[in-house]
Amino acid sequence: MNKSDATPATQSVTKELVVQNKMGIHARPAAMIVRITNRFKSDVFVEKDEEQVNGKSIMGLMMLAAGSGSTVKFIATGADASAMLAEIEALFIRKFDEA
Repeated sequence: MNKSDATPATQSVTKELVVQNKMGIHARPAAMIVRITNRFKSDVFVEKDEEQVNGKSIMGLMMLAAGSGSTVKFIATGADASAMLAEIEALFIRKFDEA
């Protein structure tokens, strides 16, 4: 299969982001991430320290125990994967709207 045979539906995008807020990914930031991911059709997984969870699961995200300074990797697959990760990156840059 050459590149011209690939469809946008098979697009896979990976982005590593650093948790910059003081409290890390606790319940509120996890809910904010899930609110974004559930608006998109693409599948998304989040990895930290070789553990991978569904990016559409609040409990899964909290189980990563991603504290301040942690690096998490988002792997999204689907036609709208890039748009989803752009919104998630903006959320991380805003530090989940925490002071």
